[in-house]
Amino acid sequence: MSLRHTARLAARRLGVDVERFPECSSDYRLVRLLLRAGIDVVLDVGANGGQYGTMLRRFGYRGRIVSFEPLHGALETLHRCTGRDPLWRVFPYALGDRTATVTLNVAGNDGASSSVLPMLPRHVQACPGARYVGTQEAEQRRLDEVWPQAVESQERVFLKLDVQGYEESVLVGGGDRIRRCQGLQMEVSSVPLYDGGLLIDRAIELAQRRYGFTLMGMEPCFIDQRTGQVLQYDAVFMSDPSRCAKGEEAALL
Repeated sequence: MSLRHTARLAARRLGVDVERFPECSSDYRLVRLLLRAGIDVVLDVGANGGQYGTMLRRFGYRGRIVSFEPLHGALETLHRCTGRDPLWRVFPYALGDRTATVTLNVAGNDGASSSVLPMLPRHVQACPGARYVGTQEAEQRRLDEVWPQAVESQERVFLKLDVQGYEESVLVGGGDRIRRCQGLQMEVSSVPLYDGGLLIDRAIELAQRRYGFTLMGMEPCFIDQRTGQVLQYDAVFMSDPSRCAKGEEAALL
């Protein structure tokens, strides 16, 4: 059972229907942040089968989406998802700190937990279905290298990372372009789940001190059902909200 489905069941037990009251959804609140900030393009790094972009569309984001996904199976699903959306573009790359051919470890949960990094036993214990089932070679690029192909001049950019512990490598590969972003979303782990993976304290330090973002919220996204411990959060950061250029009223039209 997914965390999102579990949350909906819990909300219904409390008398809250998330379908009827979308403002109760963290996805809804995220899209409100994007609209208030006047985001023109979302860089969806680690897109899998397009679930994130589909969520953005569902909750009212109508700007451009640029997805990066190197896994063959997920990429095929992603292309089907984006085929009728002229504002949604796909690149078949992994992103990292250098241009290279890398070996991806393919996870058994439809690739959702796949990573360049080795998976640690703690992750497998909490979610046995996520264990690695194979490998795949993939082309890796730097974000600052592909930026001119993905982002148009003067666009306001939101960067979303779902790269399973590899976030710092992607940020390093973005160079000074990261400071061009109006917002950043990334999964952050509270315990080591991948060998060398980014942990929550370091993630917040990077986002706030190095890039100047403000933490706007954190939502549990991976819970060890045996213990109730939250192992990963979705952390959302934005640049200073007072600097939103387009204004909330215009963005929500």
